[in-house]
Amino acid sequence: MSEMTIEVTKREEFGKNANRRLRASGLVPAVVYGQGKDSVPIQVETRRIQDLLRKTDGDNPVFLLKMAGTKQSRHTMIKQLDADPMNGKMIHIDFQRINMDETVRISVGIEIHGLAYGVKNEDGIMDFVTREVEVECKPDNIPGHLEVDVTDLHVGQHLEVGSLELPEGVVLHDDESRVIVSVVSKAREVVEEVEDEDLLTAQTEQPELVDEADG
Repeated sequence: MSEMTIEVTKREEFGKNANRRLRASGLVPAVVYGQGKDSVPIQVETRRIQDLLRKTDGDNPVFLLKMAGTKQSRHTMIKQLDADPMNGKMIHIDFQRINMDETVRISVGIEIHGLAYGVKNEDGIMDFVTREVEVECKPDNIPGHLEVDVTDLHVGQHLEVGSLELPEGVVLHDDESRVIVSVVSKAREVVEEVEDEDLLTAQTEQPELVDEADG
């Protein structure tokens, strides 16, 4: 888990035009909510938040937000970050308050390590099915990611969520039987692709019309 400090200021103007001006000046409109308290509209320096996100070691960084000109501070996590799909520029950020002494339920990404035996020696293909799982832990125990070693997997074998090794203090809140990764033969992949194409063709073919007069 990584905790990063960022200074924020309260947002006084609202609406689309105000937000456009804000972004043009190098700031991102945001809001802080949760923990049974009122939402607080804030603004954050775009470059600062971008720099911090680049340095994080996972998808769930903890931010200590400090209100400029005050002694107020609050631990938060990003609940939602909206960005322009065309240029990737940040549009709005939702920060959710958290208590460092209470557990949170969060999704953590899975990283694959090694080259599967079935891929290397048996002409197999690796299918990465589940890329993240839900866990529960205190904010300072959130892992940057969870690793799974696929080196010993042969064709026809797979690894399930229940086989993940979790750090101390981290509890799994997911279906243990979910498949993370499997190794299948290329021949099977080809057969499935052909079957899918045949099904699509059958669905798109129009039935031949019968002239009632010929009946």
